[in-house]
Amino acid sequence: MSNVKPPSVKLNDGHLMPVLGLGTSAALKDATNKVEEAVAVAIDIGYRHIDSAYLYQNEEEIGRSLQKKISSGSVKRSDIFYTSKVWSTFLQPELVQTCLKASLKKLQLTYVDLYLIHFPVPLKPGEEFFPKDSHSNLIFDTVDLCSTWEAMEKCKDAGLAKSIGVSNFNRRQLEKILNKPGLKYKPVCNQVECHPYLNQSELLEFCKSKDIVMIGYAVLGSNSGKEWLNKDNPVLLEDPVLVALAQKHQRTPAQVALRYQLQRGVVALAKSFNKERLQENFQVFDFQLTPEDMKALDGLNRNIRYFPDSQFCHHPDSPF
Repeated sequence: MSNVKPPSVKLNDGHLMPVLGLGTSAALKDATNKVEEAVAVAIDIGYRHIDSAYLYQNEEEIGRSLQKKISSGSVKRSDIFYTSKVWSTFLQPELVQTCLKASLKKLQLTYVDLYLIHFPVPLKPGEEFFPKDSHSNLIFDTVDLCSTWEAMEKCKDAGLAKSIGVSNFNRRQLEKILNKPGLKYKPVCNQVECHPYLNQSELLEFCKSKDIVMIGYAVLGSNSGKEWLNKDNPVLLEDPVLVALAQKHQRTPAQVALRYQLQRGVVALAKSFNKERLQENFQVFDFQLTPEDMKALDGLNRNIRYFPDSQFCHHPDSPF
C-alpha cells in the first residue's frame, strides 16, 4: 500500500475530490474482464478516486473490488471517492434516481460521492448508444435539462449522492443550469475530454469563474480499443513536444501530460488496467513543469477530439 496521498480539490459544496483519478471506460471485453483487478491494484498503489458510469457496464466488477478492499481493512468507504453517471436513456426526471439505484445495487454501496449527467442529449429508453449498424439513427427523446437537474438535486437530498455535476456540457448548457430559477445546488464539476490537443482553455476559464471544477478524461489521448473512438487521430504520447519535455524532466510523456492538467487546475482521469502504467501515472506529484513548459504544451492545441460526436452531432442539444 502506497504512503503517497494524492492532493484533493475542494468542491463548491464543501466536499473534497482527489485531483487524480482512475478512469474505467474501456472496450466492453476489457471493462468487465480486467477492471476488477485493476481497481484493486490501483487502490494498493494509492488511488482513491474511481470514475465509472452506468454506461460502462462494469460497476458490478468495480463493486466487488471495492467491497474486498473495504472488508480486508485496506481502505474505509470514506477513503474512496467514487463517481457514477446517469445515462441518456434515464434523463427523464422520474428515471434519474432509478438509474442511480441500479448502479448502487451493482456497486453494493449506499451512496456515490459524485453523480453526473453523462451527456446532455436524451435518448429513448432502451435505445442503444452504439447501434450495430453504424449508419443507424438513434431515437432521440425530448427532455428539459433543468428538470433533469432538479432530479439530480433530489438524489443529493436523499443522500444517494454526496455531490452532483455534469459531463460533456458546453458553456451554454452550463449557463442554462446555473441560471435556472430556484437552483438549489449548482454543478460541482464538468467532466470533458481534455488533453494538449484539446485543451479546453476557454471552457476551463469559464468553469473556474463559476467555481466549477473541470475534470479531464482522455488526458493521455486515446486511439485504440474502444468501439466509438476516432482511430485516425495522431498518437498524443508520441508528440515531439511531449517527448522532449519528458526527456528534459526524466519522466514519461504520460506523466508530463498528466502534470500539465494538474498544474492547470484540471482534475485528471487516467485510464489503464496495466500495473506498471498505473504506478507510472500515479508518480506525478514530485515534479513541476516550468511556465515555458506549460506554454509549449498550450501550443499543441488543435481542437482534436478522440471521442467524436458522430451519433449526436445533428441533435440541437449536441454539446460539440
